[in-house]
Amino acid sequence: MRRILILLLFFLSFGFGVFAEDPTPRTAACDLCGYCPPNNPPQSWSSCLKCIYPNITPDPATKESLKIEPTINLPPTPYPGHQYTFLGCLGGSTGFTVGEGSSAGPVVQSILKIVFSIVGGIAFLYLLYGSFIIATSQSDPERLNYGRRLITGAIIGLVFALSSVLIMNFIATNVLKVPGFGETPTPTPT
Repeated sequence: MRRILILLLFFLSFGFGVFAEDPTPRTAACDLCGYCPPNNPPQSWSSCLKCIYPNITPDPATKESLKIEPTINLPPTPYPGHQYTFLGCLGGSTGFTVGEGSSAGPVVQSILKIVFSIVGGIAFLYLLYGSFIIATSQSDPERLNYGRRLITGAIIGLVFALSSVLIMNFIATNVLKVPGFGETPTPTPT
């Protein structure tokens, strides 16, 4: 008798739509760009959206970056090979891809490229400044010595920075065998 009553309650609840699908679309709490309703999107949200979700409309009211696909029960997948950081969009137009197997190598290489571009620029400016000091020293031994020290320091700093890159590449590639390190980055078609 108890089994019949439970079975009857089950069929009645199923018939009246207790298990019916909810017509409102489900959304995630936050997207990968930091938009968490009811708060407003962050300032970098539109550029992050272009990087990670290029096929989504940039209107935050639509909440397209938060909608959960009912068949797979997941929010939209980000564009493969792209990562948005404080440096901007990594992948696509920057000339390298963030590895598909969660490889840290290309990201580290891109950061090293940026850092050593800055180091090279600063060393070049110090070389120019030291040359200017020497050229305008008018045989003043103190100014000549100061200019030589500037040029020597710039060259030593540049050699130190380049040798640290070579040492880091050697250790990451041959000793630690970091995946994706030492591979030349390939641009992704956009």
